[in-house]
Amino acid sequence: MADTLNEEDVARLLADPSAQTRAEVAEKIAGQHPALSESERRMAEDIFRLMVKDAEVRVRQALSRQLKENRMIPHDVALALARDVEAVSLPMLQYSDVLSDEDLIEIVRSQGPAKQEAVAKRAHVSAGVADVLADTHNETVVAALVANPGAEISEATLTRVVEEFGKSDVVGKPLSDRRNLPVTVAERLMERVSENIRKHLSGRTDLSPELAAALLVHAREMAVLGLTESVTDVVRLVDHLLRNGRLTPSIILRAVCIGDLTFFETALARLAGQSLENTRALIHDRGPRGFEALFAKARLPAGYFTAMRAAVDVSHDLAYDGGPNDRERFSRKMIERILTQYGDLGVRFENDDLEYLLARMSHLPAVPDTH
Repeated sequence: MADTLNEEDVARLLADPSAQTRAEVAEKIAGQHPALSESERRMAEDIFRLMVKDAEVRVRQALSRQLKENRMIPHDVALALARDVEAVSLPMLQYSDVLSDEDLIEIVRSQGPAKQEAVAKRAHVSAGVADVLADTHNETVVAALVANPGAEISEATLTRVVEEFGKSDVVGKPLSDRRNLPVTVAERLMERVSENIRKHLSGRTDLSPELAAALLVHAREMAVLGLTESVTDVVRLVDHLLRNGRLTPSIILRAVCIGDLTFFETALARLAGQSLENTRALIHDRGPRGFEALFAKARLPAGYFTAMRAAVDVSHDLAYDGGPNDRERFSRKMIERILTQYGDLGVRFENDDLEYLLARMSHLPAVPDTH
């Protein structure tokens, strides 16, 4: 902690009122501020108010550097430093808890990218401040915001960020790494990123446009089915895919073949306009009519019926084991059974569906040998 301001410091100021001396004194007073008595603190704060008007940047800079994490300084001092030139303001904007959301929003809206980025890097950024930061449309500022785990960013704002910067590696990388990213945002990000890949593939002479498109769908659908971790996520993802025309027959088939029955049931319920409860009853009806009627109402291509029916039948013979990662093991057992018996089941898979199942299985834990 800095020594208490004493007569020697006062004498120095009187004898040598240079910017360097004033900066050193400013730093000393600011450093000792939390330990002062009430009367001493009031006196120090009056000195701060004089120093924030000092013509020398280095004086104000020393003050800002020392006060940036001090929660006891007056609001008017903190705000004056935050509105100052960048050399003075950036520490206050990034670290000071004295500044309110209203202060930060006003500064973000009225100041330049360096100050906006400092706000985006704060330990905590409220949803309201995050909205305004996203409205800057500045790639560097938005990248800093989405990379900040302490930033509260609404789903609507994240969606806007994906629409504007989904193709940007600067924003896309930290956005894809963000924890608890809503499934709808993650899926849309994949779609935006795949547009870049599509342009790259279209320039290759060894791939037909049809094959390039199939590769993209294959890769994206493989990734999408790994996004959900709860029933709520599944429902939101299915509704999102349906609204955006991406709830394809292939992704529904792949879902049931990997044992993601919740996705499969929810997708058919939405397509057929049925409740989830009625849909489950029709899907798992052991008789031949229930699933057939549901499939027709969902208007899925006839060529998918046998494969989906077979996958549902296989699921009836399997069960979750109740142990850790049992969902993954169930998925692996589903894929293994389908891959080894699909000929006997009367199923004809397209090559890309077979490749998808093989690729999916390679990432799942092996089923322990119980013999």
